[in-house]
Amino acid sequence: MLIIHNETVGSMMHDGYLLRDVDNLFAILQRNGTFTFQSLVNGLFPAAHLKQDSQYTGYSNVWVRDNIYIAYAHYINNHVSVSLQTIRTLARYFITHKWRFEQIIAGAIDYNEPMNRPNIRFDGNELSEINQKWAHAQNDALGYFVWLICTMYYQDHIIPTSEEKELLALFVLYFHSIHYWKDEDSGHWEEARKIESSSIGVVVGALQALKTLLQGENSDGYVCSEGVITNDLLDTLISQGRHSLQLILPFECSQSDPKKYRPHDAALIFLIFPMNIIDEEMTEQILSDVIDNLQGDYGIRRYTGDSFWSPDYKIKLSAEERTVDFSDDIASRDRLVQPGQEAQWCIFDPIISIIYGLKYQQFRQEKYLQAQTHYFNRSLGQLTEENSLFGGFKCPELYYLEEGRYVPNDTVPLLWTQANLWMAFRFMRDSLLLK
Repeated sequence: MLIIHNETVGSMMHDGYLLRDVDNLFAILQRNGTFTFQSLVNGLFPAAHLKQDSQYTGYSNVWVRDNIYIAYAHYINNHVSVSLQTIRTLARYFITHKWRFEQIIAGAIDYNEPMNRPNIRFDGNELSEINQKWAHAQNDALGYFVWLICTMYYQDHIIPTSEEKELLALFVLYFHSIHYWKDEDSGHWEEARKIESSSIGVVVGALQALKTLLQGENSDGYVCSEGVITNDLLDTLISQGRHSLQLILPFECSQSDPKKYRPHDAALIFLIFPMNIIDEEMTEQILSDVIDNLQGDYGIRRYTGDSFWSPDYKIKLSAEERTVDFSDDIASRDRLVQPGQEAQWCIFDPIISIIYGLKYQQFRQEKYLQAQTHYFNRSLGQLTEENSLFGGFKCPELYYLEEGRYVPNDTVPLLWTQANLWMAFRFMRDSLLLK
């Protein structure tokens, strides 16, 4: 069943598109602000553009992960200068706070304490850390940064500055120091710490991108005060990560502790796109697992038993309670879970559409174009209705049950969703150009 919230968008949707259909749709969305990315002066992006009554969510702050997806969407849509400003400002932020990497590498502070780790959520205007307990143990967020800066610099023949080279060396030594391939982190969802395939895989992709950059520069490695990054070290770290993935995939987590065991998690699709670090057989397995176990009519669940924005979340929890760090006490929130009624997210359908689009572009089989179109249409159907309180044509974070009806939560528009949908348009056009 295809749910369509916006009638104008629905009237322009098709089971099979011509190129002009997609271009007309994009023009309508562009005119209605669907792809408005209002950055800070320094080129970073808040997680969401919020009205006053949604400021409590904290999504006016900057998340590293979200900024990488936004920057990558600009990059593949040929807005390279925007991407470059974002990535270089993120580098400046990490350089400002590089003492965290140095102290962990030196063993001077305990990386098992998440507040000691590099902060992945911060004040974007000041490039300053936020004095609030948060689940900063997120190896995927750090890996995404390394992956994108190395990918962009390699593809655009940009030589990193001396400070950026030193920073990249620190990232590698940091990943080595925390034993990322078996480190328990809070991952994409900032929750209870586990050994997670989606985090390990992003770091593997990051290390591979750095190795490619070094080879492109014909460099023997980068140097920082804590050591030298060589191709041999990168190969060792990549092998350790890949070995862990072989043991865990297609599961997200496979630890014996029931609280750290998760066979299905939608974050795994990011290892297919944008990371491209798993083979075709594993790609099919992960897609099947997500579609068969997590897909709903309104979006895709992050994982079975997810209590974030569970039914009547705003009624059961105060604004303050909705925004606290649950990573050390997820059980208190999990009491709200109602099986089968988890929130359904809007960031995944565009990515699945892209994945099938890439399959179509590689194999030229019509079934892949049909699947690409189906998930493209699911993504469009998630846009807010014309008279929405958040404004029409906006990209929500998720839909959740409120008094028996699926509605967007308070984070509208989420720029991560916007970025993914914008990329889905690009890949839809690429597929149609082949017909």
